[in-house]
Amino acid sequence: MNRKTLIAAAAALSLGAVGTTWAAGYKAGTYKASAQGMGGPVQVEVEFTDSAIKAVRIVGKNSETPGIGTTALEKLPPQIVESQSLGVAAVSGASKSSAAVLTAVADCVRQAGGDPKALMAVPVKKSAKAAAKTIEADLAVVGAGGAGQVATLRASSLGKKVVLIEKMPFVGGAAAINGGTVVVQGSKLQKELGVKDDSPEIMRQDLLKNGHNLNDKGKLNLYVNHVGPTIDWLLEQGLKIDVKAGFTNEAEYSKPRCIRWLGGAPANMKRMYALVQKSGAQVFTGTRAQELIVEDGAVVGVKAQASDGTTYTIKSKAVLLATGGFGNAKDLLTGSLKQALYYGPVSSTGDGHKMAQAVGAKLQMMQYGKIYPNGVEVAPGIAKSTIWANKNAFEKGSGILVAKNGKRVISEMASNNAIKNVELKQPDSTLYILMDQPTFDAFAQGLYIGGITKAEVQAWLAKDGKGTPRFVKADTIEAAAAKLGLDAANLKKEAARYNGFVKSGKDADFNRPAKFMTKAVLDKGPYYIIEQQPRFATTMGGVVTNDAFNVLDVNGKPIKGLFAAGELVGGAMGDDSPPGGNMGWAVTSGKLSAEGAVSSMK
Repeated sequence: MNRKTLIAAAAALSLGAVGTTWAAGYKAGTYKASAQGMGGPVQVEVEFTDSAIKAVRIVGKNSETPGIGTTALEKLPPQIVESQSLGVAAVSGASKSSAAVLTAVADCVRQAGGDPKALMAVPVKKSAKAAAKTIEADLAVVGAGGAGQVATLRASSLGKKVVLIEKMPFVGGAAAINGGTVVVQGSKLQKELGVKDDSPEIMRQDLLKNGHNLNDKGKLNLYVNHVGPTIDWLLEQGLKIDVKAGFTNEAEYSKPRCIRWLGGAPANMKRMYALVQKSGAQVFTGTRAQELIVEDGAVVGVKAQASDGTTYTIKSKAVLLATGGFGNAKDLLTGSLKQALYYGPVSSTGDGHKMAQAVGAKLQMMQYGKIYPNGVEVAPGIAKSTIWANKNAFEKGSGILVAKNGKRVISEMASNNAIKNVELKQPDSTLYILMDQPTFDAFAQGLYIGGITKAEVQAWLAKDGKGTPRFVKADTIEAAAAKLGLDAANLKKEAARYNGFVKSGKDADFNRPAKFMTKAVLDKGPYYIIEQQPRFATTMGGVVTNDAFNVLDVNGKPIKGLFAAGELVGGAMGDDSPPGGNMGWAVTSGKLSAEGAVSSMK
């Protein structure tokens, strides 16, 4: 049973357990209830007549992910009223938010004397015969993540008629749920913030080192030379950077060049989509591309189908694929990617890779993915990120990273890549963070930023190490270590040794920078230990293109009319991407690919 089926089954059981009997009708009135969503409680208000559900309203504040979870909150209430059923389909990619709405409405049904289980069985009316439509455009963009939206904006600004299709019911893709940072090397903003000694060549060397010199050198050169102007252009369009927070500390970079979007990834995608909507482009969400249209060896359009059954034949002068990665496509995963936990979007199923390959495209570096060392296993094979929590624990607190033998094995401020390489060599590929109470409080705040809720943290702690993810708490270091099978004596000695380094201002073992080593581990509990496992979302391999982002065939020749951008285009960063690197690549390749596609139309 896959994860989606498990979630659906759990939601059905939750709904079915609420009510048992139902006389015909309801007790007329308005009832309120709430249920746990992705970001916290989702509150609903349901109005009943004596024979029907009259209205379903989402009330109060909620913390669902903008543009993703909020889509479920927008779409499900009218569907429930229209169908008079709780059997409506969850919004794809927003299962937890959907389950929250349905569970809360079921509670209101019970309060009104109805039977939620019976309403689950009420069939939802399907639309009559599906329509078939043909649309003509200059450019068809497939995929509305960061790269696809930027490509749409750029092509539209160049006067072209653009159609943008997205298979999910919402836009954003991986760009809406990533770490929220972006590379700004070479931009006016970087210089305004005081960094005037960075350069494309310095960034190129950093990425070659981080990517183990496996980088596609042509794509790398395009990236480092164009990311700055791309950022300048996007800021002119209306996107916003969190200049107050400033640059983030990243060991992968020799110069400060990584910074957060204002409000993080979701807020950035919300602003970007608002620009797309103003651009004049036609946007179709819930519409999945099925195949490329080829005539006389050239790609001249794409066929797609909407969730309501409508089929679209989009005829265009060029097609630009920006469909993201393949992390959620088990048939495409190889090597270490098969062992790492997945934490990316459910939409990353390699659609673009498969469509391009079907028309003869060449693929490269498909064995590589960006594996991070900071994940917790929230379901079998599925992770959530603790990257911002770790930053808080190591930069603001006294957290130390240890192996199962209770000893530190690397500087906590080393690069993600370096920590990952050490982590993969450990028993069960697992490291652990030891924290005192103030450090855990800072760590938890980072979890909330990353989309993990307080309720989830409390539930994980309640498991007390029995089941995943492994979060434990105890009054002593030895007791906490025992719960996870760590060497308690070694761990206590290691905490004391680290405290000595804090006092002396020098980490004699792993050279953790003194500025991130200002607080000692408290000698009084409680103490927390949290697992750390490798996780991945971004895949590094994909189609091969020329400098205009025109996709090449297996013989190295351009496939006329076919362009690509974003995660689908493999190689720029080698076998590993640094923080903010993927977002920087998405927007840069999105802009350049649109310019390449438009140029091909002349």
